[in-house]
Amino acid sequence: MRKETVGFIGLGIMGQAMAANVLKAGWPLLVWNRSPGPAEALAVKGALVAGSPRELARKVDVTICMLTGNEAVSEVLFGENGLAEVLGPGKTLLNMSTIAPALAEEFSARLAAKGADYLDCPVSGSKKPAEEGTLIVLAGGKADVVTTREPLLLSMAQKVIHCGPAGKGSLMKMTVNLLLSVMNAGLAEAVGFGAAGGLAVGTMLEVILSGPLSCGLFKLKAPMLEAGAFPAQFPLKHMAKDLKYVSDTAYAQKTPVPLALSALTLYTAGLAQGCGDEDFAAVAKVLGLLAGRE
Repeated sequence: MRKETVGFIGLGIMGQAMAANVLKAGWPLLVWNRSPGPAEALAVKGALVAGSPRELARKVDVTICMLTGNEAVSEVLFGENGLAEVLGPGKTLLNMSTIAPALAEEFSARLAAKGADYLDCPVSGSKKPAEEGTLIVLAGGKADVVTTREPLLLSMAQKVIHCGPAGKGSLMKMTVNLLLSVMNAGLAEAVGFGAAGGLAVGTMLEVILSGPLSCGLFKLKAPMLEAGAFPAQFPLKHMAKDLKYVSDTAYAQKTPVPLALSALTLYTAGLAQGCGDEDFAAVAKVLGLLAGRE
């Protein structure tokens, strides 16, 4: 039986590692990226490189997108020379990008009208889980399509969770990132508060990680706070973008999200301070400046 061919569009911090895992699992892989370097690196490992997103989608059974947000996905799908023109019966699009839930619903309806299957299936996890293949896939779409595509998704992840119809995968990602953003800001605020009173950062982190407050997120961010350096696992600019999606979705749902809105203010300030390409733990810098510390 022929193994279906897979295309992967978007080879950034997450996408390159995820595409490498697809290839490692034995799926025939065709890749495209706006800048050629990441695609060339995968070509060395056995992937083929497409000349455009449309060419890629035309040649494969399943197309995966891992792009930066609403605008990037919209352009690749429905912009000039968009790949949606070559999607139809027998084709599947797995949109693993983080986009607004309402847009995921729209994309699903537009592709369904062409006879193509669509899943919005963003992931929970950052660079290290992407490299290790231990992401959690948050899938929105038809249950039978999720079941059919689960083996491919599990080449990149440890678990696939069906969150409901199209759009609900994206809504789940917004829910998770709302909590992540607030927890991360809370950790930075607590450490900044203690440091202002003379507590050592390392001692505070030891206390936090030794008891019931300890969690995977805090363990990941603790070395960054102690060193005052924030190499990107998940860039601050992406968290700010996701919080804007949360804000817009909450307004449409008439759902109060006061902590998310406060977090959006902090992460947006981080963008203004030039921290966008650093890890979202760099929100600690924002709080430091508010406190009059460099």
